[in-house]
Amino acid sequence: MTLALLHTSPVHVPVFDALRDTDHPGLALRHLVSEDLLARARDEGPEAVSDEIRALLAGAVAEGASAVLCTCSTIGGVAESAGATAGAPVLRVDRPMAAAAAERDRVVVLAALGDTLAPTLALLAEEVADRPVEVRTVLVEGAWARFEAGDRDGFLDLVAAAADAVTDADVIVLAQASMADAVTRTVTRIPVLASPRTGLAAAAAAAAR
Repeated sequence: MTLALLHTSPVHVPVFDALRDTDHPGLALRHLVSEDLLARARDEGPEAVSDEIRALLAGAVAEGASAVLCTCSTIGGVAESAGATAGAPVLRVDRPMAAAAAERDRVVVLAALGDTLAPTLALLAEEVADRPVEVRTVLVEGAWARFEAGDRDGFLDLVAAAADAVTDADVIVLAQASMADAVTRTVTRIPVLASPRTGLAAAAAAAAR
């Protein structure tokens, strides 16, 4: 049983390897890293990379993947849609997180990259359905520049500070998997949700079926 993971940054590889070792020992992971996908999706829109994603998914399945997990929120919806013809389940890492957030009445979404907000809001709308939920967004200024510069601590500190500044919410959603470790740096009493652990659990279950 092999789970393929589609990343748009190599920083996700050790994160998901560590989660696998802790939560799913014995699960074989195959990491596919394509930084160009995010760059093109930002420049041309996520749909512009659908053909490339479809090819990557088909290749992963042909090489033995039982399921594929897309860890990038910006292209997650496109990957999920492309999975219809992949021959194996294709999941987006943030859907379980969004489903949990959709149970609350006031949701604040934090993102380090503005391009992530629209796909995340669309996903939340799917999970919320007709229930009245107040959703607000916060773009963490300067965080993405630090991420791109390799300043992980600075990046996470800015995200944590933004979460701690939220006062009127029932739950805080960290829109990008790269933000997950900021949870351990927050002091807020508001629940802060990150996607990697729950997303990997859902994908591991799909791979096992």
